Formats: sequence, structure tokens, C-alpha cells
Amino acid sequence: MNTREFVLKFKEADVKTLAFHGSKYPDVDFTYALDQIKGWQTARQKLPTYATITDIQYPHHLSMEQCSSELTARYKAKLVSASADRGSFIDLTAGFGIDFSFIAPLFHQSTYVEQQAYLCELAHHNFPLLGLGKAQIVNTNCLDYLGQMDSVDWIFLDPARRDKNGGKVVAIHDCEPDVEALEETLLKKGKHIMIKLSPMLDISLALNTLKHISQVHVIAVNGECKELLLILEREISPHDRVRVNTINIQKEEQEFSFSMEEEEHAICEYAKPEGYLYEPNAAVIKAGGFKSLCARYAVKKLHPNSHLYVSDAFIPDFPGRSFLIDSVFGFSKKELKELQSLKQANLTVRNFPQGVFELRKRLKLSDGGNHYLFATTLLSNEKVLILGHKPLKS
Repeated sequence: MNTREFVLKFKEADVKTLAFHGSKYPDVDFTYALDQIKGWQTARQKLPTYATITDIQYPHHLSMEQCSSELTARYKAKLVSASADRGSFIDLTAGFGIDFSFIAPLFHQSTYVEQQAYLCELAHHNFPLLGLGKAQIVNTNCLDYLGQMDSVDWIFLDPARRDKNGGKVVAIHDCEPDVEALEETLLKKGKHIMIKLSPMLDISLALNTLKHISQVHVIAVNGECKELLLILEREISPHDRVRVNTINIQKEEQEFSFSMEEEEHAICEYAKPEGYLYEPNAAVIKAGGFKSLCARYAVKKLHPNSHLYVSDAFIPDFPGRSFLIDSVFGFSKKELKELQSLKQANLTVRNFPQGVFELRKRLKLSDGGNHYLFATTLLSNEKVLILGHKPLKS
């Protein structure tokens, strides 16, 4: 049995168990085979299109871990597809090439730039299988290539977010390459620059750091914030008018956008927890459009820092989770005693002094079930527990 046959036969096997049986297959490159099996198993969830193509070759685990998911790559391609400028495209930090493979088909000419020769070899093998046989593959440092390249319509850049010791970094100037130092050069070479940054980066800090941001995009997948995208362009509006766009990609996509100016001037009303309760999704929370939500959806907040909202009538398109409030409990002995019949609930803590683990232990609650319990603080600074369930959407 050769290496390819081995990978195809055992692609669904447990990799840790398989690793003990290398001596049984002397003709198999075992290290490579295990990388391919593990890569395919990751791709089944993260890159389903890749996983359907039999001979795709996968990189080492770290590159698979760091690469974009297919869902977020398709979102980037959707952003680019709205542009009239689609003659030429360059990915200056292409890595395994996931973002490149979904964006490049939109252009007449596309160039993949990567300094690791190993990843370029994978690109040479994989791109024809993905219909990208005409893409140019360049094995060089992105800074060297940027200095001598011709102007293009779109440049994509995903700076490395690890320091020399392998630790994660967040700030723009700590990433490699430093986009802050390169901003003017990038805009001389490209009409539109798309930059992928850490979802931990403060958006206000990014707006103060880079001068040419025209759009901000915060991407969450199934409620978990995954990416922060910045679009840079030569001609832009003042920063307070830059639109911050959020999307939570799930079965039903949730989108919400606002400008910094809108957020600054929006007015919030406050209310007690009655009727329906709403929790914004992770992308909205990251973006910080808390007052804009009140203006857009006619909801009221419970507290300036709780980021939980209520309404009398159900709002089905609110960008987050929604619940019908059943009961509200304080923390007196009598009220906590009333809550003792509840043995299981999904517990969330918002603007509350105790964490989930500590509070779950105190309430003697197991996790899960159809009940949802929110521990939070009201405008009066009263600490409460809000019990609810998911409403049936009409």
C-alpha cells in the first residue's frame, strides 16, 4: 500500500490511534500521511469544498489552524464582488491560500505571494484542482514583492499575529508586516486594500492608527467572533462616518451596520426586564454598536454596561439571541428558594460580579436544557436573574 492509498483508506480513522501502527506500513510516508488525514478531517468542517476534492494536499497542523474558514473566505469574496475594480488581485501573505482561492476567481489576473516554499509547493499542486491553474505563484517575502510590483485593483494582507517566541500579538504595529508603516505604500500599489486582523483588536484604536479606512467588517461564525477586516481606499470619508458592518454567519445570517457618528449620537432608553429579552451576537458586541441597536430596533437597555435589551413586542430580526421572559428573581433568600426547582439552565453572565462557574455552583444548576438564565445588573444597580425561553418565530 502506497501513501496515497493509505490516506484514502484511513482518512476517517483516529489519528492518535493510527500513529502507533506505522511499522505495519513500511512503504508509507507516515508523517506526511498523518498530516493529510488530520488535514482532511479538519477540512470536513472548516473547508468543505476542499474536503470534496480527493487529491488536495494539506499543510502542517499550525497552517490549518491559522487559515481562514470557507465561510469567512466566502464573505471576503462577496465584499470584493461588489467592487467594479476586478482586473487584478494580489494576496501578499497567502499562506495555505484559502482566502486567495475564493477571491482569485473574481479577477482576470491573480497573484499568490508566500515566503514559505513549502506552502508554495502545495499551491502549485492544489490550484489546478481548484480551477486556479492560471494563478501566478510567487515564493518571496511580501515586502520585497511590494516594493517592485505593478499597481493592482485589490491587495489582500493577513499579517502574522505571532511574535518571535510564538506568542500571539494583537496591535497593528506588532504584526508582521506592520501595516501602519506600510499604509501609504500599499495605497500607491492598490486601489483597495483588504486587511485581516485579530478579532481582539480595538476598532477605535484601528481607526486612530490607520488613516485610510473606508469600511470595517466584524465577522462571527455561529456566535463566535472570528475576524476583523479593514478596507483601505485612497479616497475616504471622515472616520466618524466609516461604516462598521457586522455579520454572524449561521443558519440564518444576521447583519447589522452603523457608523461611529450614529453610535455617538444615538439615544438609549432604559427599562425593567419585561416582555422579550435580547442578547446581541458576538460580532455586534465586538463592534460596539450598543446605542445604535436601540435606535434601529426600538429596544430598551437594562443598564449602560449590561448590553441586554428588552421590548414589549417580539422583534424577529434582532441581530442576536431572543427570549421570552418568564420570571425575574432577586438574590434574597426567599427569591432564591423559588428558583431551587430549576435544576438545569443555560447560564449567561452580563455585567455581574460573579462568573458563570461560580454562580452555577452557588445556584446548584447543571448546564443545558430549554431554560435560559441571565445574571445581570439593572439601571438601579440591582442584581437580578432573568429566566426565559426561546420564542417561536413567526
